[in-house]
Amino acid sequence: MAAPHIPNLLASRNARGGERGRSRGWSGICDTSERDIESDVDKATKDKIVQQTDQDASVSRMSAVEVGYLEDEFAKELVAAGGQRRFPIINRGTYVRTQAIDRLVDTFLSSQPNTRKQIISLGAGSDTRYFRLMSRMPFPNFIYHEFDFPTNTQQKISAISSSSKLICHVKTPLSLNLDDAALDGPHYHLHAIDLRTLYPPSPSKAPPPTLQHVDPLLPTLLISECCLIYLTPSSADAVVHYFTTYLFPITTPVGLILYEPISPFDAFGRVMVSNLAARGIVLQTLHKYHSLEMQRERMRMYGFVDEGGAMDVDELWNRWVGDKEKQRVSKLEMVDEVEEWSLLAAHYCVAWGSRSGERDEGGGVWDGWQEFKEG
Repeated sequence: MAAPHIPNLLASRNARGGERGRSRGWSGICDTSERDIESDVDKATKDKIVQQTDQDASVSRMSAVEVGYLEDEFAKELVAAGGQRRFPIINRGTYVRTQAIDRLVDTFLSSQPNTRKQIISLGAGSDTRYFRLMSRMPFPNFIYHEFDFPTNTQQKISAISSSSKLICHVKTPLSLNLDDAALDGPHYHLHAIDLRTLYPPSPSKAPPPTLQHVDPLLPTLLISECCLIYLTPSSADAVVHYFTTYLFPITTPVGLILYEPISPFDAFGRVMVSNLAARGIVLQTLHKYHSLEMQRERMRMYGFVDEGGAMDVDELWNRWVGDKEKQRVSKLEMVDEVEEWSLLAAHYCVAWGSRSGERDEGGGVWDGWQEFKEG
């Protein structure tokens, strides 16, 4: 629907009992009932709030890069405002989330390397993943799509057009449509679209829009970093079903990676809910998919019954980051409250799932995800 992340520095350290008052946090959580909030808040205003969360995300990424957690020469090119140093636990969270998703994406692309693949990033905003991939893959065998509101795609087109670092990776021939806020290159397509218009065809609804340049036969990985969570549960589910049951035939291998908050019902989660609500930000699927098990069940409900799993960020830090890398990261900044880090990291998760499809030449694209089995 829009930006891939939610605002940082919102939660409170007194979430565990109220004895502390200094504001400090990583992200936030809001009321997530199935009710239609369009009657409560003007739709355009609500959409604008969601769109603006992308700037919070880009500033957080820039902070992690400047401190040395991440290497990303493109982050600065896509930050509209000046940088702001985030708290150490936020920088570490940005690092773990990025590393985990990158690992899943890289494994997908490296499995069956002769098979051409496709990535669709939902609510991509200022995300740099395409450019980072292209900087180390001079001969890419994939197509990369980004979907977002026209306001956000216009901003990204402007940044790409004015940056030699970015535009050199879009390649030629290049097609720019400023009126439609769209960009098309040989490997990269930027789509201006409201995800709420994507749903399986129904006699009671207008037909969904045509997605130009999306190949329904290529093995495809969908990515949602705090994007689908802004939709009502029924709308979020409809978007995924649009891809899995309508756009892509059952023979096409399809996978999904989600990054979302969880656990809104404990004291810490309730504080985060309250803080985001004060900014008018509503994470609508949170109550339905509130736990790791519910995220796993969600994947199964979408038909992703092959390789998959779900882990919170604390578990990803403990299991997916090696000891040597932990030592390097720990030297960058002092995380003086390990308990606070663990509590915060336990409220965010990465979930992934896949279906193999029935195409022999593409069915093995998820085999590499077997190394990520839980337990």
